[in-house]
Amino acid sequence: MSFWDMLKGSTWLEVVEWLDASGDTLVWRFPVQNQAITDKSKLVVREGQRAVFVSEGRLSDVFEPGTYTLDTRNTAILSFFRTIAYEWQQPYKGDVYFVSSRQFTDNGWGTPAPIPMRDAEFGPVRIRAFGVYSFRVSDPARFLRELVGTDGHFTTDEITGQLKKKLTSSLADTLGKAGIAVLDLAANYSELGETLRDRMNPVLEESWGVTLTDFTIQSVSLPEAVEKALDERSKMGVLGNLGAYTQLKTAEAIGTAAANPGLGGAGVGMGVGFGMGQQVAQQLAGAQQAAPPAPPPPPVADRWHYHGPTGQAELSLDEVVSRISADRGADHLLWKQGFAGWKRWSEVPEVAGRLPPAAPPPPVAARFHYSGPDGQSERTVDEIVAAVLAAPDAKHHVWQTGWPEWKPVADVPEIAGPLAARRGPPPPPAP
Repeated sequence: MSFWDMLKGSTWLEVVEWLDASGDTLVWRFPVQNQAITDKSKLVVREGQRAVFVSEGRLSDVFEPGTYTLDTRNTAILSFFRTIAYEWQQPYKGDVYFVSSRQFTDNGWGTPAPIPMRDAEFGPVRIRAFGVYSFRVSDPARFLRELVGTDGHFTTDEITGQLKKKLTSSLADTLGKAGIAVLDLAANYSELGETLRDRMNPVLEESWGVTLTDFTIQSVSLPEAVEKALDERSKMGVLGNLGAYTQLKTAEAIGTAAANPGLGGAGVGMGVGFGMGQQVAQQLAGAQQAAPPAPPPPPVADRWHYHGPTGQAELSLDEVVSRISADRGADHLLWKQGFAGWKRWSEVPEVAGRLPPAAPPPPVAARFHYSGPDGQSERTVDEIVAAVLAAPDAKHHVWQTGWPEWKPVADVPEIAGPLAARRGPPPPPAP
């Protein structure tokens, strides 16, 4: 078959473009395996797309949105027409990949297992979190190299699973470092989401060429037992005055009884109900007057959450002072209601005021640079005196920072005094 016969049997394309209606396609390879792209054909790259040219197994160029003419004089396109120089029996070795650069939103995420964290008020707790995230391909070339490979139709399902694993792992680390109380998490959803996004983007861009455009925490849930305890605590806070609550419930019960025709016979009505209510109220008032007032509850000792070398516990102030006094050099941390976070004991006036000031460190012995028969070294006064007494006929010199030159030991009062005391008095004069 002649060259022109092969040209006649080829399929010539006029426009290379991609119209995506799937909504979940990240990468689509233009079908050129059994087709030929003519010189002067048009490449159309729409907004929200990037076109990546791969020639003979190597990435050639990335095209931004716009319309381009596929010209063999264009260096970036030239590799696509190298097959013209060969026999046309050779397979076409060029590929055009269209990469979607738009945002892919509303991708759900959730913690597959509870995340353990330490809360200042409740202690160790386990939480679950749920939300949505959005991402886009920011580096088409890197995305093609690291994830897509030769896949001709790459969808979001092929990456969201791995993204969720990385995000939930980073969320656990972010929550642990944030140190936010469990009850305050809801007020910090936005800040936590932005912090995680900023931490993850350098990693995702370097690894896959993907950018996280949004990370939203929608809810954080606690174990059922902890939620019930919170409900009970909230109920007690709402009830407030138990006496007023009891009177309210009594009045409601009396009203229900008065509305019941079977109570006290057929003639009992609202008047009877009000009479019963008045009678009960008088009985309650009489009982309150007859009973002597109860003594007030004893004062509650101030309790502190303590964390130190002996572990974590809730202690009184005296117990805290006792543990710190036993090992003052250890790391003792304290927390109570109203603190933003754990504090060292020295930062808490109520505790620091109960402990005596620490003893000052012992004085540091003066040291001199010494030169003698044994060579040069840094020694104390006692060590220098011992060296002079061991070799009294040798030359012994010392030096300190700020001196212009070395001095004989006899010219240094700090050494001459102890040296004379060690030598004893001179011999008496001859008669």
